[in-house]
Amino acid sequence: MTQELLVQNKRTGQVWDIANMVESVELTTERTGAPATLKFNIVAARGGLSFLEGDTVRFSVDGQLQFFGWVFTKVKNRWYDIECTCYDRLRYLKANASYSFYDMTVGDMIAQIAGDLEVGLGEIADTGYKIPSFIKEDASCLDIIGEAVQQTLLNTGKIYVFYDDGDGLALKEAAAMTVPVMVGDGSYLLDYEYKTDIDEMTYNSIKLARPNAETGRADVVEAKSNTNIAQWGLLQLYQIVDESLNTAPMEAQARASLEYYNRRMRTISAESLGVPGVRAGNMLLMQVRNLGDVNLNQYVLLERVTHTYENQAHTMSFDTMSI
Repeated sequence: MTQELLVQNKRTGQVWDIANMVESVELTTERTGAPATLKFNIVAARGGLSFLEGDTVRFSVDGQLQFFGWVFTKVKNRWYDIECTCYDRLRYLKANASYSFYDMTVGDMIAQIAGDLEVGLGEIADTGYKIPSFIKEDASCLDIIGEAVQQTLLNTGKIYVFYDDGDGLALKEAAAMTVPVMVGDGSYLLDYEYKTDIDEMTYNSIKLARPNAETGRADVVEAKSNTNIAQWGLLQLYQIVDESLNTAPMEAQARASLEYYNRRMRTISAESLGVPGVRAGNMLLMQVRNLGDVNLNQYVLLERVTHTYENQAHTMSFDTMSI
């Protein structure tokens, strides 16, 4: 396994390969709500090494790009060891803004926000779904895009992943991000935890409220499962929608939300041997016998992935979306 960790000083243009100076490298990606994070520790940083916050970092394994981003934090001790934290382009989308989008796809929204923030664009998939009205005030651009992606899921049934593909901001359907690897019994898997719950993301009643300026009250539509209310008790999700949204789309959104949330959530947290290139948003095949209530043999969507490179060993940990 050959690693390359390049740091470029923007002011001088000088590039250092510091792979042989670091004890460990940790790369974490999340499917929603966070930029990719690269952390590394430089041991006894001397020999003219000079870089500052805002300088670029490129990390590759066996010639395959794993991360491209910028230094945001440096912590140095008395022995000249330096801990560095770097982020990719999504970090710049933490900026707050106000937007009013009408009849636009999430890809259109991403392109407009990227232009406003002067952030490069990568591959943007066409979701085929235009959100009728989407208005946000003083919210982070990352949250704005994340909510638009979620609305696209609820109205199309398709999961899209928003991430930095190395060239710029990218949007891709999770089904098109399958990796050719199987993790499970006798294959990469080191350890796992299997969790079932109705606590965090389970709802058997969906209420959508639309402000009504004429009546001074909200117009409410509801979709619910009486069967699961009897089984679990009432688990209600209440959301306010834009006042311009018509009743029929509200009802459709409530039904789609109920279909998505009205279930027991089953997730896996696993430790395995590392596979370069695997990131949150990918789908990979898992095969685990006697998992509990199932013999798992299916593709799972990765919610969070952390790669650790240390002493020429590569491991990864990951959490799945509900299976």
